Amino acid sequence: MEVFITLKTTGIIVEYNPLHPGHIYHMEQTRKQTGADYLIAVMSGSFVQRGAPALLDKYTRTRMALLAGADVVIELPVCFATGSAGDFAAGAVSLLDKLGCVDVLCFGSESGDISLFKKTATLLQCESAAFSNALKKALKSGLSFPAARQQALLLCLDMAKDMPSTACPDNNSTAEQIVALLSSPNNLLGLEYTLALLRRNSSIRPFTISRVGSGYHDPLGGAADFPSASALRSLLAKQGKQALLSQLQCYPELQPLLPLWEEVLSQNTFLFSNDLSSPLHYRLLTAAPGSFGTYAEVGKELADKLEANRLSFTDWDDLCTRLKTREITYSKISRCLCRILLSVSQEMLLAARDNDYTPYARILGFRKSASPLLSVLKKNSNIPLISRPAAAARSLSPEALALYEKDVLAAHLTQTARCAKTGQLPVHEYTRQLILL
Repeated sequence: MEVFITLKTTGIIVEYNPLHPGHIYHMEQTRKQTGADYLIAVMSGSFVQRGAPALLDKYTRTRMALLAGADVVIELPVCFATGSAGDFAAGAVSLLDKLGCVDVLCFGSESGDISLFKKTATLLQCESAAFSNALKKALKSGLSFPAARQQALLLCLDMAKDMPSTACPDNNSTAEQIVALLSSPNNLLGLEYTLALLRRNSSIRPFTISRVGSGYHDPLGGAADFPSASALRSLLAKQGKQALLSQLQCYPELQPLLPLWEEVLSQNTFLFSNDLSSPLHYRLLTAAPGSFGTYAEVGKELADKLEANRLSFTDWDDLCTRLKTREITYSKISRCLCRILLSVSQEMLLAARDNDYTPYARILGFRKSASPLLSVLKKNSNIPLISRPAAAARSLSPEALALYEKDVLAAHLTQTARCAKTGQLPVHEYTRQLILL
C-alpha cells in the first residue's frame, strides 16, 4: 500500500552575503508564521544580484544556512543570480514552482503588508497600454527604470479610480503607500516575487514578514541591533578581519557559525569585486571590437562607454565608477561586467526566458532530518535534481547544460581567485560533494 506524506514546505530566496542575525530571525519567523515543516532556501551561488562575487563561497554559505535553520539549499543559476530584479525573481520563483511541493514563498520586506504587494503586482501584471506608454515616456525623460515605473504606476493608479475593472485592484492603497513600496530594496524584490508568482499563475502563496534591524545601507549599530549585510562587508573591507570577528561575536545567534568564520578569515578566502580585476582586464582587452553589446543586458550606451574605457581603469570598482551615470547605476554596470566575465550573452538570457527560466535544481546541501522532503522532491519535481555536479550532463538538455556550465565557470573563476590569496590548489567543481548536516 502506497503511503502519502503531507508536508508543508515554505520557500525563501536568499543570498546570505553574509548571513546575519536578521536572516536567522527571518528563518525562525518564516517557520513559525507559515507553519512550515521544512524550509527550502534558493540561494545565489558564486555571484550575487548586486553584481559582485559572493563574499564567502557558496559551500561555506550553504553550511551556515543549514546550521541557521534551512533544511535544503538549492543554487540559483548564475544567469539569474546576476540579473535585474525581474530576472532574479523570475528565475528563483520558477525554480520553487517547478519543485512541485512548495506551498508558500516568504520574503522579508519593509512594508510587511502582503495585500499591498498583491494589489500592486496585479496592477503591474495588467500591463495596460496606458502603463506602457507612461513607462516609455518616463524612461525617455531620463528617469531610471525604478523611478520611471513608479511614476507610470502612480499615473495608472490614479486613472483606475474612474475605471472599474476586475483586472485592477481597488484603490484603498494610497499613493504614499505605493511610493513607499517602490522606494525600498526589499519591498522591490518582494514585489517582483509576487509579480512572478502572479504571472505564472502559481499555486505558491506569497507571504511577507516585516524586516527588522538596520536598513540595507545603514551602518552598524549597537550589539542589540540586527546588522545589514552591506555593513558587515564594509567593516571587513575598511577595518579588517579582527574588527569583523569582534562584531560577529556580539550576536548570540551567530555563535554556531563562528568556527566557520574564523576559518574563512584566517585563510583569507573571502572575495570583493576588486579581487576579480585581473580576469576582468583580460576579458575586456581580448573582447572583439564592438562585441560588448552582445552580452546580457548591456545596452548600446554602456557598450560604447565600455569600448572607450577598456584600457583606462585600475580595478573593478574604478571602472564601475567611471561608467556610472544617472540612468546607468553602479549595480547595473557591475552586473553587466559579471555577464561579460562569464560570457553570458543576450541570446542566452532571452532563450532562458523563453524556456521558462530555471531548467534544473542544483542541491548544494541539506539536513539529514530533511530526508522526507528529499523523497517528495524526487517524486514531484518537474525539473532534474542535481546532487552530483559530474552527473549533470546525463540529465540535462543541451540548453539547460549550457546554463549549468555557467554555474561551473563562475565557481571555478571565484575559487581560483580565492586560492590565489591562500596559495592553495583549486578544487574542481565536478568533484564537489553534497553538504550534509
